[in-house]
Amino acid sequence: MPFTTLNSRMVQARIAPGQRMFSQRGAMLGYRGDVTFTPNIQGGQGGLGSMLGRRIAGEATPLMTVEGNGTVMFGHGGHHVQVVDLTGDTLYVEADRLLAFDGSLSQGTMFMGAQGGVMGMVRGQVTGQGLFTTTLAGHGSVAVMAHGGVIELPITPQRPVHVDPQAYVAHRGEVRNRLSTAIGWREMIGRGSGEAFQLELSGQGTVYVQASEEKL
Repeated sequence: MPFTTLNSRMVQARIAPGQRMFSQRGAMLGYRGDVTFTPNIQGGQGGLGSMLGRRIAGEATPLMTVEGNGTVMFGHGGHHVQVVDLTGDTLYVEADRLLAFDGSLSQGTMFMGAQGGVMGMVRGQVTGQGLFTTTLAGHGSVAVMAHGGVIELPITPQRPVHVDPQAYVAHRGEVRNRLSTAIGWREMIGRGSGEAFQLELSGQGTVYVQASEEKL
């Protein structure tokens, strides 16, 4: 069920009988029709095991199950909203950035260290982002939140992308991540720029970057 963009901070989704969506609690701004909102205790489509895995990982965000027949408007905290349409691929995104997504998408949790090795673990400690991240796979749409809007940067084998870890929002495709240091003469003389670490993404895919270093 694709989202309709109302403005940079609000989206709308059509809910039909037999379909469901999941949204972050408190994300519903208004709705029309016969729509129900139920606290989700099963961890989305991933089931109880997936929910427990995310809680152990610190990657759990309370969700609402949205069902019925009508249209629902979503937004949260005045954050900018970016819609990502999946066509059988996987989106890697931190749970607190999820605004709403199709119930048909399969949910999971991935240990970031599995992609970046020891550096993936360091990334979680240094940047304050989770060692685990949420995965959404299949065919459907996802609305994610960011500060100041989002740009999409293509990643190719010939052209890896380096981003500030705090500006990273999500990525998709066959992508590996690695935390690298950027120590130059400013750091050596004690005048560091505050950007001593960079997240290097290589492979084939897309990375979504926000126009801010502020966490949600």
